[in-house]
Amino acid sequence: MTIVLITAGFAAALALLLGLALGFFKEFFRVPEDPLKGKIRDVLPGANCGGCGFPGCDGYAAAVAEGGDITRCTAGGKAVADQLAAIMGVAAAEITAMVPVCCCLGGEGVGIPRGIYNGLKTCRGAKLTGGTKLCSWGCIGFGDCVQVCRFGALSMGKDGLPRVDRAKCTGCKVCVTECPQGVLKVVPRDKQITLALCSNRSPIRSAIRKTCRVGCIKCGICVKNCPEQCIALEDGIPVVNYEKCSACGTCEQKCPTKIMRVFGKAPAVS
Repeated sequence: MTIVLITAGFAAALALLLGLALGFFKEFFRVPEDPLKGKIRDVLPGANCGGCGFPGCDGYAAAVAEGGDITRCTAGGKAVADQLAAIMGVAAAEITAMVPVCCCLGGEGVGIPRGIYNGLKTCRGAKLTGGTKLCSWGCIGFGDCVQVCRFGALSMGKDGLPRVDRAKCTGCKVCVTECPQGVLKVVPRDKQITLALCSNRSPIRSAIRKTCRVGCIKCGICVKNCPEQCIALEDGIPVVNYEKCSACGTCEQKCPTKIMRVFGKAPAVS
């Protein structure tokens, strides 16, 4: 019994000694934090979403303190940018609020399934085995984007496609980065723009309808009928020059598969 007590006492004394030593060295080698970085960190939202491109708010605060871009906090938006401008003594910059849009309409009953999928129920996992649908470019539908959204702005609709709550979305683009298919595109929140809701880049027109009931058939009607001539086919997908586009809706009306859509008048959830 005596040996046990001596051992326990020795262990306690050693732990105390190590604790005191660690505390001493922590203070001795502590690097004082830049007060400017602390001021910047205090105005950031603390979401640590990574939308700024840095590893969390601490990383972004350090970058701003060294003269970095004050407009990269998408979660904080213009309000945070204005506060950062005041702290850094620079002019406030304009920020264009962005929201993601799913550029695929091939949900349940529209995109033709490849077969019964029994693999890992993630988009990235399914992509490794060819996906769940005959269209190799469409939304896989397992909601990887929903899982990474820190703001609760994404959900999966009944059609198996992601839905965006614009009131909650901060435009951090984490979901865009996470999507292995690249079907999520960001568009200006408050500007009317035209977008093609199809990502099928197959050059074989006859094969498109065999994979999706509403896929872009590369007919070029949108290009031919655009009054501003601001639409071009790139890899078979209509791409709009937003600087010229007036969002007149002509391409939306003319498109035979209705994949051209005008955004800006859209509901809160799209």
